[in-house]
Amino acid sequence: MATQLDHRKAPRRRGEALESAIYDATLAELREVGYLNLSLERVAQRARTGNASLYRRWPSRAELVIDAISHAVPEHEELPDTGSVRGDLLALLRLACARQAGPAGEVMRGVIAESLGNERVHAARARLADYRTGQVLEVLRRGADRGEVRPEAVVPAVASVGPMLVMSAFLLRGEPASDETVTEIVDQVLLPLVARR
Repeated sequence: MATQLDHRKAPRRRGEALESAIYDATLAELREVGYLNLSLERVAQRARTGNASLYRRWPSRAELVIDAISHAVPEHEELPDTGSVRGDLLALLRLACARQAGPAGEVMRGVIAESLGNERVHAARARLADYRTGQVLEVLRRGADRGEVRPEAVVPAVASVGPMLVMSAFLLRGEPASDETVTEIVDQVLLPLVARR
């Protein structure tokens, strides 16, 4: 039987090296056991660190998971560039649906449930929503530069509409929006909202 590693005898890691090991361990645990079965104790064991290192920074698994996912996403993820605002919006919302179909979907359902009544988790979850809204905002900016989008429509409130409708469909139906629904969101809601009149 393999002996369990004692993190106290390993070289001490701090700062970014320790954070990176914790994030890697969190993502590995998510892949293996899913969000509902993830525990901070098992993450600490996999990262070869003490439980206190995790609990000091992440009092809940939701906060840790959100930070781990944010860390894994490239800071400047390449946006779709199809040459039209319609094509870019379709590509971006289809990407969101594809992610919902994988482990990220299970994570989002769990995080939303845990964020009820927990301001820290709610604030962490809002960061993920802001990230997607920021991507749509950039697509709208490019559309405005090409003359497809009204400049006054390039605001966060408008940019959040598409991602929120896709997320709402996912939460209500328990599965990602169909391609037909995504196309309706873009053609019947977003384009009339942003197009030059």
